[in-house]
Amino acid sequence: MFDLIIMLSRYAFIVYIVLFLWQGIVYVAYEQGGYLGNPYTAVSIQRRLVVLTHITAFLILSYNRETYMYDIPTLIFAAVSLIFILFAVKLLDRFFYEGCPLIWTGMLFLMDLSLLMLQRVEPYLAHRQLMWMCIGLAGMSFLPTFFRFIPRFEVFEWVYIIVCYGLLLCTRLFGIAKGGSTNWLSFGIGPLDITFQPSEIAKFLFIFYLASVFRKRVEWKQFLTTSILSAGLVFLLVLQKDLGSALIFFMTYMVMLYIATSNEFLFFLGMGAASAAAAVAYKLFSHVRVRVAAWQNPWADIDTGGYQIVSSLFAITTWGLFGSGLTKGMPKSIPVVESDMIFAAICEEFGVIFGMGVISIFIMILYRGVRIALDCNRRYYSILAAGVTTMISFQTFVILGGVIKLIPLTGVTLPFVSYGGSSVLVSLMMIGLLQWVCVYCEQQSREEEEQQQWMELQMGGGRNE
Repeated sequence: MFDLIIMLSRYAFIVYIVLFLWQGIVYVAYEQGGYLGNPYTAVSIQRRLVVLTHITAFLILSYNRETYMYDIPTLIFAAVSLIFILFAVKLLDRFFYEGCPLIWTGMLFLMDLSLLMLQRVEPYLAHRQLMWMCIGLAGMSFLPTFFRFIPRFEVFEWVYIIVCYGLLLCTRLFGIAKGGSTNWLSFGIGPLDITFQPSEIAKFLFIFYLASVFRKRVEWKQFLTTSILSAGLVFLLVLQKDLGSALIFFMTYMVMLYIATSNEFLFFLGMGAASAAAAVAYKLFSHVRVRVAAWQNPWADIDTGGYQIVSSLFAITTWGLFGSGLTKGMPKSIPVVESDMIFAAICEEFGVIFGMGVISIFIMILYRGVRIALDCNRRYYSILAAGVTTMISFQTFVILGGVIKLIPLTGVTLPFVSYGGSSVLVSLMMIGLLQWVCVYCEQQSREEEEQQQWMELQMGGGRNE
């Protein structure tokens, strides 16, 4: 009987995510002058669907087939995480009430998916993930107050880049190897040991640095200085074998450079230089050759280098469009499933259609981020929004492309979904920054409109006299 419920739940989850995306279309259509429904009702329905997905999934996860009883610790975690989601909705409405609601709902859906998948794979990791989400939510809520006290943070461009170098050099000197990359720092002893990736924090600061430089007219001297410093960060990441982060840093730089200059020559010059550097790196670094070989033909070395990507492809394709059903697959057989390969586990148990829905949620966040960047009148904040959107989008592309063998697999996390404290923390902070820019633009636009109306009234009054 319970197996039948699991089989039926596959279709329920697909209905949930399709309805979720449809409500996003309703909201966007209203903004564009069309009408498919009430936009505020659409956002409310999206929030209810997040809750419904949470409850349905945890009712399945908490059932013990051996005792025919529900597991109390799992139910307690389900209740605590549900309270977290509901509290997050209220808190974000309080501090970012003028932000984009589609970004919030998309982020919450992905975060909830992270908790239930980690509970499925390893409950201990789900508990730690929730802790980091709470810390990230608190930091995000503090951002508006922080920016209010430091209104001219664009003048600290050298501070940002120096701290970026300091973080990556610390990893180079004192870092520990994990997953083949020496890009982690560890603090504490025993159960209190905490590891984090300095490159995640550097991502956040790198966006501030580029926006601070590109807010002004970019001269050749500035271009060369910024390019050399950015290339240095990418080179340090390559030395640490953190190829995914290196690619994300580079592409973020190129996109922000093009947005700031609209110069096609500089863009193609940078891409050409990157291609030449990639060819040199392939010759010099053995780990680059290993990744490329595993991408070209993972079946040739299936026992070692190609095993992870082959496991991912089998997981995604074996159960087809509707998946095996939650708890019916074998996600633990995929190496590093909790971080690098979590999307493969999602497709295995929820189905390829659901996986396409997850990708669509990321596309929705990308679209809203682009709209925020375009609608902002102040150049610096517009570039900040573009940088955040680019960083999150390319990180998503790099890991999803690696999981489905579109590009060589690199060890980066899927934003908001993969396990990783530093990744979740920084992703939430970047979304908080994006929403703060959205709120700022709304307030500035309203103030300018009110000022214009006041001036028109004053001029009208003067003519009447």
